[in-house]
Amino acid sequence: MSIFVDSANVTEIEQALHRGFAAGITTNPSIMSKEKGADFRQQIRGIIKLVESYHLVIPLSVEVSTTNPKEMVKQATELASEFHGYSGLNIKVPIGWDELAVIHELKSLGLNVNCTCCMSLNQALMGAAAGADFVSLFYNRIKDIGYDARVVVDNVRRVFTERSVRSRIIVGSIRHIVDINEAFLAGADIVTVPPKFFMHMVSHPKTDEAVKQFLSDFSGWTSRG
Repeated sequence: MSIFVDSANVTEIEQALHRGFAAGITTNPSIMSKEKGADFRQQIRGIIKLVESYHLVIPLSVEVSTTNPKEMVKQATELASEFHGYSGLNIKVPIGWDELAVIHELKSLGLNVNCTCCMSLNQALMGAAAGADFVSLFYNRIKDIGYDARVVVDNVRRVFTERSVRSRIIVGSIRHIVDINEAFLAGADIVTVPPKFFMHMVSHPKTDEAVKQFLSDFSGWTSRG
């Protein structure tokens, strides 16, 4: 079970790294676009520098920003060349017919690949068969089209386990804390979580109540001594 940080913001990523739970980082063009005024490659370089400052090498997914297969390969190889010193780099390629050839080619070049935008068992299977190291299922986008996302994740998990598929299952498109719980219970290897949920994941009013009571009781006991 691993939690990835779904962000390109170095402050958000640093907060997760500092607390020790971040096992990876995922970005996409939309996430990158939120970093106003930032240069794409400089932003990646900053994330890598931050991760390395913690003496870590964790998966960092960076997505291609084109729908042209030849351009995908070109972008991917350029990124791999520029950041060749960081072995955790993963190139995100969306699932698709022509994109399978891109995944296959990138794997033949020795690159790590995250097959993204998967909404079904079929897509996950095809991405894995093409050689993807990760397949990313979009939990709430699956719900948006009327399917039970838990069932989809569970089906992918069962097939991957039964057939010894080595690709790891990432679940993204998280909109509520309950999505995280459901995804892990359904068999996700990894859930990539927007940072806004992290503090809520460790908060509970009964925890606050218990801690307050413990300290109050201890304070009363020591004051009587």
